[in-house]
This record gives sequence, structure tokens and C-alpha cells, in this order.
Amino acid sequence: MGGFEGHLYPGLSFFLYGLYHAVLLSRALIHNCPVQYPSCHPWKKGRWAWLRQMYYIGFLKMLSACIAVAQELHSIQGRLVLISKVYHQRNFMYRKQWQHLTLYMTFFLSGCLDVVSQNLLPHRCAALEQGAQALGTFINLPLMLSHMQDTEGVELQSHMLLTQAMFLLTLVVTTELWAPSDTLIWMMKAFLYMIIGSWLMQIGFMLYKPISGYKWMDDDKNDIEFTTTFFCWHVLFNAILMIWIYSFSFVWHRYIFVNA
Repeated sequence: MGGFEGHLYPGLSFFLYGLYHAVLLSRALIHNCPVQYPSCHPWKKGRWAWLRQMYYIGFLKMLSACIAVAQELHSIQGRLVLISKVYHQRNFMYRKQWQHLTLYMTFFLSGCLDVVSQNLLPHRCAALEQGAQALGTFINLPLMLSHMQDTEGVELQSHMLLTQAMFLLTLVVTTELWAPSDTLIWMMKAFLYMIIGSWLMQIGFMLYKPISGYKWMDDDKNDIEFTTTFFCWHVLFNAILMIWIYSFSFVWHRYIFVNA
């Protein structure tokens, strides 16, 4: 996640994934059905009926991970190696890039297992999907903690707030393994995914393309304090967005979609 694009693309992926869960949760609450197996409108039989009944979220997760990997490899100057050989020494190289690629690999693996569970197995195995999701958060959390070692100022503060959100997400997806149908857990999961995604994009703008045109200063306490203020605004914005999603879904499924 180096550079502006390195924060924008993963952040957008996390945010859209959170929106997807928010829509699933809203539809499940409206139709009073399990969140993992939401009710869907039956498609008419035909040549392409099987294609319409497929679940695409796994494919989209795999695609977003591939795009992030391609962007990461494009930003590297030279050849990506793990260990250099200089004067008979063995030094680890591109440590942050390897951390990023490991993060993307977990997202790609989760997408692969989603595809297998939702489209290939005779019966969907939601526990497999949730287990892969929990494994990804377990891996991402120590990577983020290690990622902050050589940062300071605004960058350190923004990544500390991001790590806090990831820690809460790890707790939520771990709890989900024992309570997979709890709507409060799904609400928190969607909410935290949206916060992580929107805040990642915000970090990209703050560090590399500030809207004001002036660079944020690490030695200015006002800038560091405003970083926390902006994070709180992101929390409020995503909370309002989730309320709006549920309200729109309620009107759509109860009044518009029924009469269509």
C-alpha cells in the first residue's frame, strides 16, 4: 500500500466489500432470513439462468486482489527479490512490499474459497468462507503493527487509527465463527469494513494528494490532532451511510420492488 494508488485501490475494495455486507444485512433484516443465506428473487429458467444465479463476490475479491498486486509490482523499481546478495551478505529487501503482497494474498485466498463454497460445492459452506476471512484479519493485524515502526507524525497517527479499526474487525470476525447468524455481528463487520476502506483512501489523500494543496506537517500538533478528528468524521459518515442503506432497502423491497 505504498503511494497514493496503493492506499486508494485497497481502500476502495474494503469500502465496497463493507457496502456489500451492509446491503446483505439490510435485506436479511427486511425479509427476516439468515444473513448468510439471504432470500433472492427466483430467476426464470433459460440458457443463462445458471449464470444469473452465481455468486460473484468471490470473483470480485480475487479481481481486486490481482489489481492491487499489479499496482504494487508496478511501483517497484527494479526486480522484486526477497534476499539480496551483496558482498557475501544476505539482506532482506522490499520488506513493506512483501507485507503488502502478503495482505493481498489473504484477500485473494478468501475470494477463492468464496467461489468454491458458493458456486462449486453441492452445499454452501459458510464456515469455510468465515474461516478464511478470520485468517486474513489475523494476518493483516500484525502486518499493520509492523508497518508503523518507521513512521512518525501524521502518518503514524493515521495508521494507529487504522490498526485500531482492524483490531476491532479481528474481534468481530472471530466472534462470528461461533455466532454466524447474529445480526449485530454482521452490522459491526460491515461498519468496520467501511471505516477501514474509507480511512485508507483518506490516508492516501492526506499523505500524497492533500486536497488543500499543502503537505500535512509531522511537527504540527494541529495536523496530528485533526487526523483523529477526521477519523471520527469517517466513523459518523459510515454510520449515517448504513442507516441510509437500510432505509433505502426497506423502501425498495417493501414498496418499489414488490410492485415492479
